[in-house]
Amino acid sequence: MNPIKCDRVKALVHIVCVALRFFASGAFLYSVGDAEQLNKATICRTIRSVCLAIKALADVFISFPGHRRLCDMKEEFYRIAGFPNVIGAVDCTHIRIKAPSGAHEADFVNRKSFHSINVQMVCNADCVISNVVAKWPGSVHDSRIFRASEIYQCLSQGEFSGVLLGDRGYGCQPFLLTPFTDPQEAQQAYNHAHARTRARVEMTFGLLKARFHCLHKLRVNPVRACDITVACAVLHNVACLRKERAPRVPPAMDWDNLP
Repeated sequence: MNPIKCDRVKALVHIVCVALRFFASGAFLYSVGDAEQLNKATICRTIRSVCLAIKALADVFISFPGHRRLCDMKEEFYRIAGFPNVIGAVDCTHIRIKAPSGAHEADFVNRKSFHSINVQMVCNADCVISNVVAKWPGSVHDSRIFRASEIYQCLSQGEFSGVLLGDRGYGCQPFLLTPFTDPQEAQQAYNHAHARTRARVEMTFGLLKARFHCLHKLRVNPVRACDITVACAVLHNVACLRKERAPRVPPAMDWDNLP
């Protein structure tokens, strides 16, 4: 290889590794900079450019209902707890951010009283993310995010044969099934199967945040926090497709309330 081209390749690899180190560790930018012998401004530009490049691949690696046939997806969900016709599990997770400046700061304070963005994700039975919506402040309710999403429009217009599973925070719809409140005996069996199957989306959040510690708290503005979150979702799916070893997820961890 031409020595100049070789140097460029090495520089590009180094840039990508710097960004991946930040995504994985969540370290302060100056800590990453010290380790890589780069100043904070250079680290910021590096992470930003890599983040946007990865985010641009979202349509390739994040698609609903995915690259598999619907019947195969339904069968994989059915094997979990016998719940039929499921093509995805939906929920939202809060990504903690620093308090943004400006008139809309209060919009980012969530129900647990910290600043966040509220991110909707849909996953399949293998914890692969098939849909992500990262643009809403933490005060916005999960159900509102869902109703405003493109996936809601597609499902309500009957574009896909199958249902999503969601928690009680969502209104029950023909295409979005939620648990019974105060269930009778027969309904308890439904709720049990529903909970076990829907748990895949909570497992997905756990895996995502265990892989990418930066998502425990992002010390950037909301727009950049949304971009980083989507980039991490892309990388998560790449790891799943490559069958990389899954990180250990602590049991009963409240992933929305990390410091």
